[in-house]
Amino acid sequence: MTLEQVAHRHDDSSARLTEANRVPLGAPILELKGLQKNYGYVQALKPATMTFLAGEIHAIVGENGAGKSTLIKLLTGVIPRTAGEIIWCGHPVALATPNEAIARGINAVHQEVVLCPHLTVAANLFLGDEINRNGLMRKRQMEKMAQAVLDDLGFGLPAHVPLGSLTIGQQQLVATARAAMRGTQFLIFDEPTAYLTRQESAQLFKLIRRLQSEGVTIVYISHRMEEVFEIADRVSVLRDGTHVGTRKIAETDENELIALMINRSIEQIYHKEKIAFGETILETRGLSGPGFENVSLSVRAGEIVGLYGLIGAGRSEFALGLYGRHPVSAGEVHWMGRMVDIKDERAAMELGIALAPESRRDQGLCLNLPIGLNINLPILRRLSHGPVIGRAEAASNADQQIRDLSIKTPSQRVLVSSMSGGNQQKIVIGKWLSHGARLFIFDEPTVGVDVGTKAEIYRLFAKLLKAGAGIILISSYLPEVYELADRLHVFRAGHLVGSHDFHAASHEDVLAEAIGI
Repeated sequence: MTLEQVAHRHDDSSARLTEANRVPLGAPILELKGLQKNYGYVQALKPATMTFLAGEIHAIVGENGAGKSTLIKLLTGVIPRTAGEIIWCGHPVALATPNEAIARGINAVHQEVVLCPHLTVAANLFLGDEINRNGLMRKRQMEKMAQAVLDDLGFGLPAHVPLGSLTIGQQQLVATARAAMRGTQFLIFDEPTAYLTRQESAQLFKLIRRLQSEGVTIVYISHRMEEVFEIADRVSVLRDGTHVGTRKIAETDENELIALMINRSIEQIYHKEKIAFGETILETRGLSGPGFENVSLSVRAGEIVGLYGLIGAGRSEFALGLYGRHPVSAGEVHWMGRMVDIKDERAAMELGIALAPESRRDQGLCLNLPIGLNINLPILRRLSHGPVIGRAEAASNADQQIRDLSIKTPSQRVLVSSMSGGNQQKIVIGKWLSHGARLFIFDEPTVGVDVGTKAEIYRLFAKLLKAGAGIILISSYLPEVYELADRLHVFRAGHLVGSHDFHAASHEDVLAEAIGI
């Protein structure tokens, strides 16, 4: 059974798309006229006028806080608009509820998967649209149909397993398949490749182009400029809640888009200063553990050591073993010239090693606690007088990190869960700045953050290096490690397969080592 057959298995799912199917390709399918959203005195989206054409891939770019999330919520009926009109297929519509948006064929695939991890993949695909007969749910039939759809899409995922048993990237593909199965005509992707492997991203792009060929309008929101130029027909830029321009991809370039977004040139993004190297802080000799084997490398004061490889290549596993989160089975770790045994995370922290993990939400932050408490967590003992935390010292330290890192918040008492991805990453970094570490391990530090925040994080790296720290930078984004690392190590299948000084190898050489060709 194909995707189209499943999407049209009910009469109502076909009928609700009739009005969208009448719009010729290239004609306006959705228009915003002075669309505006206020939260009290705050204008989250200033009067915006934009047009989306039937069958196009329309990218939207902008910094965190530019209004992208607000726009998604308005178009999917999650929040009401303050002012303005939404014209769908030539007629004004309310889009007052998510159900209304879905009924018109408007769907979204969000960066954070919002499905049910305890249910099977098939159950998630049919969630809210289950097949019943005589009051009984037809689980086997749904599982068979779901597997046919997944195979038709080329995702290679099993329909019978719990969703929670899949990787975050695979769960994102399931969310995409679910949206496509609904018979969508206007599909919004919000940072869809943030947690996807290179292969999974290729599968997603293939699906997007397939949907486009069937007349579906795609809105593609991403911080990754190379993806925008690879897949989009047009791109719109938001800045500070304002729509500042729309360009045809063929008539613009990365420099212009970045200038529109943040009023900075691309040369200012990858901020790298010449800093003299100092003493060797860390050296590993033949270190082995779960997911990595025989890794030898060193980090000097003032040096960025980059670890590149595909997801699952052993980079993060090595970092977790070094940090004491996972046990090592062989090899030695030398810290400041002496051999040490890092048995757990506390031992790593006491030495002066800090880890900003890959998943900041799951491993790096306490989302339901305030910003200030998150920043101070590693140093609560230092801030305490006996059993009592010194409130004045704690507040002063948190305020200093908020100022130094330009964390956008009205108060340190705001819950971390309400902050944007870029600000959450700054909070993770801020808590380790308070700790005063000598070696910082940054695992995917810029996933899901905008180019402006990336530039701020890279400048922070320079500040750490000048203060005598060393950095291990782990990234799946090759331009990031290529432009920042003084020494670049390439991982594949748990082994270190290549090492290069700054710009000593080409992008193609590094990628070939990572893939194994």
